[in-house]
Amino acid sequence: MPTKSVVVGSAVGLHARPAAIIAEAAGDLDSDVYLAVPGDDPVDAASALMIMTLGAGKGATVEVSGDNEADVNAIAVLVEKDLDA
Repeated sequence: MPTKSVVVGSAVGLHARPAAIIAEAAGDLDSDVYLAVPGDDPVDAASALMIMTLGAGKGATVEVSGDNEADVNAIAVLVEKDLDA
């Protein structure tokens, strides 16, 4: 399973607006993508609520994983962006 570690770029972390943008993008993909704070269980990237339960703030490391490397990379790019700007 392809996995990529990225750093959260949004100033507010993975809170409401960034989580909604990531979840919408993940829901449009043809494969499942998951997010996890290292050491914790992964959550479905297509669920904004589950993303917010990670409690990942700006600068936190998040692991993005899934079955399709291109989909993992697409979500990883969003996690790294400041989506609240």
